[in-house]
Amino acid sequence: MIAGALLAVLVAVALLVVRVLRGPTTFDRLLAANSIGNAAIVLLALFGFLTERPEFLDLGLTYALLNYVGTFAVLKFYRSGSLGAGAEDGT
Repeated sequence: MIAGALLAVLVAVALLVVRVLRGPTTFDRLLAANSIGNAAIVLLALFGFLTERPEFLDLGLTYALLNYVGTFAVLKFYRSGSLGAGAEDGT
C-alpha cells in the first residue's frame, strides 16, 4: 500500500517535471517547481513511514520551510528585479 503511494507520487513528480520544462509562463513553472517540493515532502514522509524512521518527518518539515521561503524569494525577485529592494524603494 505504501509502495503504491510512493509510486503514485513519483509519477506525479514526473508529470510536474514536464510542466516545469514546458510551462507556457514563468508562473506555471514556479507553481510546478513548488509542487515538486511539496511532493518531495510527501515522499520523505512516506519513506519514513515505510522504513519506520520518524526522523524523515523532521527533514520534511525543514524542507517545507525552505520551499516556502524560496518561493517568496523568487516571487520578490520577479517583481522587483532584486532581492535587496526594501520598503524605501516604494515597493
